[in-house]
Amino acid sequence: MDKTLKKFEVGYLQILDEKGELDKRLMPRLNNDKIKNMYRNMVLTRVLDDKMLSLQRQGALGTFAQIRGQEAVNIGSAFALGKEDWVVQSFRETGVGIVRGFKMENYLLYYGGDERGNIAPKNVNMLPVAVPVGTQLLHAVGIAFGAKLKNDKIVVAVFFGDGATSEGDFHEAMNFAGVFRLPVIFICQNNQWAISVPRKKQTASYTIAQKAIAYGFNGIQVDGNDMFAVYKAVKEAADNARKGNGSSLIECFTYRMADHTTSDDASRYRSEKEVMSWQKKDPIERVKKFMEKRRIWNQKDEEEWLEKCKKMVEKAVSNAKRIKKPEIEDMFKYMYKEMTDELKEELESLR
Repeated sequence: MDKTLKKFEVGYLQILDEKGELDKRLMPRLNNDKIKNMYRNMVLTRVLDDKMLSLQRQGALGTFAQIRGQEAVNIGSAFALGKEDWVVQSFRETGVGIVRGFKMENYLLYYGGDERGNIAPKNVNMLPVAVPVGTQLLHAVGIAFGAKLKNDKIVVAVFFGDGATSEGDFHEAMNFAGVFRLPVIFICQNNQWAISVPRKKQTASYTIAQKAIAYGFNGIQVDGNDMFAVYKAVKEAADNARKGNGSSLIECFTYRMADHTTSDDASRYRSEKEVMSWQKKDPIERVKKFMEKRRIWNQKDEEEWLEKCKKMVEKAVSNAKRIKKPEIEDMFKYMYKEMTDELKEELESLR
């Protein structure tokens, strides 16, 4: 057993603070080009997020969950994984999808009510959006168990919120992963609120990360608004899993800047003062400050990239609108791998 587990200690990792100051001793190996690429993806994710909110308010999209304020978790973790690895998302991982190869059109279609948006592009190892809070944890463990049986050296990263840790699925998945030493990275986006329920009413544990101890593997809490800390924690967990050392739980301590979903009004249960205090910790702003201090990014770069992001998002919206509407028969044809006799009868009756 790991010495950390014997001592029952959970570490905390922060590399880049809100002022853009870096702890060089902890900084992972990332060259300037990769840092800029990661930053660009965070900005693109937010531009898409804002556009989707606008479309939802216009009635063009249905209810969806914004990820504003949680971009560092999305992008930091996505860049730390290999193409062959599997990602099991919940419903606040748009940025992960963009990095992995999901087109923006996918999300626009899905949240517009077209399930074809959930079809992953070829060779993109990522499961569809999962809204039921905790069920995806079990899917992730199943994939990892299958990979271990086949001796595939891949890692499965599964995302969930702090509210999911109150679900039985969370504990069942953690227990199974611990017993069979599966290559799973449990990434908790602890954004402090499970809809209107605060983190302190979810669990009496001092941290969510320490829950890993009970299941026999490592847990760590990281500054979830620090892209470098998230990247390093996920990269180390992935390397550890590939060596056959089992699972890890990473608690990304972050904040949900927007409402829980577009059907929520967070002002009814949290104060403006609280929100304002977290705005100072914006994950995008701190990387921007860091790059400006290093002189690898400037205001002109920022303006040009923002303009390019807006054009890419508008193009994605245009492409999504042009896609031919699905046939009503599709809900019969694709319910199962092969249609049952009952579905065949129902389809025939519809025709």
